[in-house]
Amino acid sequence: MQLEKIVNYHKALSDPTRLRMLLLLSKGEVHGQALAEKLNLSQPTVTHHAAKLREAAMIKERRDKNTVYFSLNPEFIEAGSEASLRFIFAKGAEDMDELSTEKSLKDSVLRNFFAKDGRLRQIPAQYKKKLIALQYMVEKLEPGVVYTEKEINEFIRPFHEDYATIRREFIMHQFMYRENDKYELNPPEMWTHWENVK
Repeated sequence: MQLEKIVNYHKALSDPTRLRMLLLLSKGEVHGQALAEKLNLSQPTVTHHAAKLREAAMIKERRDKNTVYFSLNPEFIEAGSEASLRFIFAKGAEDMDELSTEKSLKDSVLRNFFAKDGRLRQIPAQYKKKLIALQYMVEKLEPGVVYTEKEINEFIRPFHEDYATIRREFIMHQFMYRENDKYELNPPEMWTHWENVK
Protein backbone atom coordinates (compact mmCIF):
# COMPACT_ATOMS: atom_id res chain seq x y z
CA MET A 1 0.00 0.00 0.00
CA GLN A 2 1.58 3.27 -1.13
CA LEU A 3 1.93 6.30 1.11
CA GLU A 4 -0.96 8.05 -0.67
CA LYS A 5 -3.32 5.13 0.09
CA ILE A 6 -2.23 5.09 3.75
CA VAL A 7 -2.96 8.83 3.98
CA ASN A 8 -6.41 8.36 2.35
CA TYR A 9 -7.13 5.52 4.78
CA HIS A 10 -6.47 7.79 7.76
CA LYS A 11 -8.40 10.69 6.20
CA ALA A 12 -11.44 8.41 5.96
CA LEU A 13 -11.08 7.60 9.67
CA SER A 14 -10.45 11.19 10.73
CA ASP A 15 -14.12 12.08 11.25
CA PRO A 16 -16.04 11.12 14.44
CA THR A 17 -19.25 10.49 12.44
CA ARG A 18 -17.48 8.00 10.18
CA LEU A 19 -15.98 6.21 13.18
CA ARG A 20 -19.46 5.95 14.72
CA MET A 21 -20.80 4.58 11.42
CA LEU A 22 -18.10 1.89 11.39
CA LEU A 23 -18.94 1.02 15.00
CA LEU A 24 -22.64 0.57 14.13
CA LEU A 25 -21.75 -1.49 11.04
CA SER A 26 -19.48 -3.75 13.11
CA LYS A 27 -22.70 -5.31 14.47
CA GLY A 28 -23.90 -6.18 10.94
CA GLU A 29 -25.47 -4.74 7.79
CA VAL A 30 -27.57 -1.57 8.25
CA HIS A 31 -29.61 0.39 5.71
CA GLY A 32 -29.00 4.11 5.17
CA GLN A 33 -32.23 5.33 6.79
CA ALA A 34 -31.53 3.34 9.98
CA LEU A 35 -27.97 4.75 10.10
CA ALA A 36 -29.37 8.28 9.73
CA GLU A 37 -31.82 7.71 12.60
CA LYS A 38 -29.26 6.09 14.92
CA LEU A 39 -26.70 8.85 14.29
CA ASN A 40 -29.34 11.61 14.33
CA LEU A 41 -28.20 12.80 10.89
CA SER A 42 -29.91 13.63 7.61
CA GLN A 43 -29.89 11.02 4.84
CA PRO A 44 -27.62 13.18 2.56
CA THR A 45 -25.07 13.51 5.39
CA VAL A 46 -24.99 9.73 5.85
CA THR A 47 -24.61 9.31 2.06
CA HIS A 48 -21.67 11.76 2.06
CA HIS A 49 -19.83 9.96 4.88
CA ALA A 50 -20.61 6.53 3.39
CA ALA A 51 -19.07 7.66 0.08
CA LYS A 52 -15.83 8.60 1.87
CA LEU A 53 -15.68 5.21 3.61
CA ARG A 54 -16.48 3.39 0.37
CA GLU A 55 -13.71 5.26 -1.50
CA ALA A 56 -11.30 3.97 1.15
CA ALA A 57 -12.77 0.44 0.62
CA MET A 58 -13.82 0.28 4.31
CA ILE A 59 -17.46 -0.45 3.60
CA LYS A 60 -19.51 -2.20 0.93
CA GLU A 61 -22.97 -1.29 -0.21
CA ARG A 62 -25.77 -3.15 -1.93
CA ARG A 63 -29.10 -1.98 -3.28
CA ASP A 64 -32.42 -3.65 -2.78
CA LYS A 65 -34.93 -1.66 -4.86
CA ASN A 66 -34.69 1.87 -3.39
CA THR A 67 -32.94 0.89 -0.17
CA VAL A 68 -29.15 0.99 0.18
CA TYR A 69 -27.58 -1.37 2.72
CA PHE A 70 -24.09 -0.81 4.12
CA SER A 71 -21.72 -3.35 5.65
CA LEU A 72 -18.08 -3.43 6.80
CA ASN A 73 -15.20 -4.54 4.62
CA PRO A 74 -13.09 -5.82 7.56
CA GLU A 75 -10.17 -7.21 5.52
CA PHE A 76 -9.50 -3.78 3.97
CA ILE A 77 -9.81 -2.00 7.31
CA GLU A 78 -7.19 -4.41 8.70
CA ALA A 79 -4.99 -4.08 5.59
CA GLY A 80 -4.91 -0.28 5.99
CA SER A 81 -4.03 -0.57 9.65
CA GLU A 82 -1.26 -3.11 9.00
CA ALA A 83 0.16 -1.04 6.12
CA SER A 84 0.33 2.00 8.42
CA LEU A 85 2.21 0.04 11.08
CA ARG A 86 4.59 -1.46 8.50
CA PHE A 87 5.29 1.98 7.09
CA ILE A 88 5.93 3.61 10.48
CA PHE A 89 8.12 0.78 11.80
CA ALA A 90 9.77 -0.01 8.46
CA LYS A 91 13.42 0.17 7.62
CA GLY A 92 13.51 3.95 7.81
CA ALA A 93 15.62 5.74 5.22
CA GLU A 94 15.82 2.72 2.92
CA ASP A 95 12.02 2.69 2.56
CA MET A 96 11.89 6.46 2.09
CA ASP A 97 14.45 6.13 -0.74
CA GLU A 98 12.31 3.45 -2.35
CA LEU A 99 9.20 5.64 -2.09
CA SER A 100 11.10 8.55 -3.59
CA THR A 101 12.29 6.39 -6.53
CA GLU A 102 8.73 5.11 -7.10
CA LYS A 103 7.36 8.65 -7.08
CA SER A 104 9.93 9.88 -9.61
CA LEU A 105 9.16 6.95 -11.97
CA LYS A 106 5.41 7.61 -11.73
CA ASP A 107 5.91 11.36 -12.29
CA SER A 108 8.13 10.65 -15.29
CA VAL A 109 5.55 8.30 -16.90
CA LEU A 110 2.70 10.77 -16.36
CA ARG A 111 4.82 13.61 -17.78
CA ASN A 112 6.12 11.69 -20.82
CA PHE A 113 3.07 9.66 -21.83
CA PHE A 114 0.20 12.04 -21.07
CA ALA A 115 -0.27 15.32 -22.94
CA LYS A 116 -1.27 18.52 -21.11
CA ASP A 117 -4.91 17.94 -22.13
CA GLY A 118 -4.82 14.54 -20.38
CA ARG A 119 -4.65 12.41 -23.54
CA LEU A 120 -2.43 9.32 -23.52
CA ARG A 121 0.10 9.87 -26.32
CA GLN A 122 0.72 6.13 -26.67
CA ILE A 123 0.21 3.00 -24.58
CA PRO A 124 3.62 2.37 -22.94
CA ALA A 125 5.34 -0.79 -24.20
CA GLN A 126 7.20 -1.38 -20.92
CA TYR A 127 4.98 -3.38 -18.55
CA LYS A 128 5.63 -1.31 -15.42
CA LYS A 129 5.02 1.98 -17.23
CA LYS A 130 1.86 0.62 -18.83
CA LEU A 131 0.50 -0.30 -15.36
CA ILE A 132 1.23 3.24 -14.12
CA ALA A 133 -0.74 4.70 -17.06
CA LEU A 134 -3.65 2.27 -16.57
CA GLN A 135 -3.82 2.95 -12.84
CA TYR A 136 -3.75 6.72 -13.44
CA MET A 137 -6.82 6.39 -15.68
CA VAL A 138 -8.72 3.85 -13.61
CA GLU A 139 -8.36 5.93 -10.42
CA LYS A 140 -10.69 8.47 -12.05
CA LEU A 141 -13.59 5.97 -12.00
CA GLU A 142 -16.04 5.82 -9.08
CA PRO A 143 -15.72 2.81 -6.72
CA GLY A 144 -18.99 0.91 -6.31
CA VAL A 145 -20.50 2.21 -9.58
CA VAL A 146 -21.55 -0.36 -12.21
CA TYR A 147 -20.70 0.86 -15.72
CA THR A 148 -22.02 -0.37 -19.07
CA GLU A 149 -19.48 -1.21 -21.78
CA LYS A 150 -20.58 1.93 -23.65
CA GLU A 151 -19.93 4.07 -20.55
CA ILE A 152 -16.45 2.57 -20.12
CA ASN A 153 -15.69 3.23 -23.80
CA GLU A 154 -16.85 6.85 -23.39
CA PHE A 155 -14.68 7.16 -20.25
CA ILE A 156 -11.56 5.87 -22.08
CA ARG A 157 -12.08 7.75 -25.39
CA PRO A 158 -10.81 11.18 -24.12
CA PHE A 159 -7.59 9.43 -23.02
CA HIS A 160 -7.00 7.27 -26.11
CA GLU A 161 -8.87 6.25 -29.29
CA ASP A 162 -8.10 2.53 -28.82
CA TYR A 163 -10.65 2.11 -26.02
CA ALA A 164 -11.12 -1.64 -26.72
CA THR A 165 -7.45 -2.42 -25.92
CA ILE A 166 -7.42 -0.28 -22.78
CA ARG A 167 -10.74 -1.78 -21.62
CA ARG A 168 -9.22 -5.29 -21.97
CA GLU A 169 -6.10 -4.17 -20.09
CA PHE A 170 -8.29 -2.93 -17.20
CA ILE A 171 -9.76 -6.46 -16.93
CA MET A 172 -6.47 -8.36 -17.51
CA HIS A 173 -4.69 -6.49 -14.73
CA GLN A 174 -7.57 -6.81 -12.23
CA PHE A 175 -8.38 -3.08 -12.13
CA MET A 176 -11.98 -3.96 -13.03
CA TYR A 177 -14.14 -7.03 -13.41
CA ARG A 178 -16.73 -7.67 -16.08
CA GLU A 179 -19.95 -9.63 -15.86
CA ASN A 180 -22.72 -9.59 -18.50
CA ASP A 181 -21.13 -6.54 -20.18
CA LYS A 182 -21.24 -4.63 -16.89
CA TYR A 183 -17.97 -3.27 -15.48
CA GLU A 184 -17.05 -2.40 -11.90
CA LEU A 185 -13.82 -1.36 -10.17
CA ASN A 186 -12.12 -4.04 -8.11
CA PRO A 187 -10.85 -3.01 -4.65
CA PRO A 188 -7.34 -1.50 -5.06
CA GLU A 189 -5.84 -4.46 -3.19
CA MET A 190 -6.73 -6.70 -6.17
CA TRP A 191 -5.08 -4.46 -8.79
CA THR A 192 -1.79 -5.45 -10.44
CA HIS A 193 0.40 -2.87 -8.74
CA TRP A 194 3.31 -1.52 -10.76
CA GLU A 195 5.28 -1.06 -7.51
CA ASN A 196 5.40 -4.86 -7.12
CA VAL A 197 6.75 -5.46 -10.64
CA LYS A 198 10.47 -6.14 -10.66
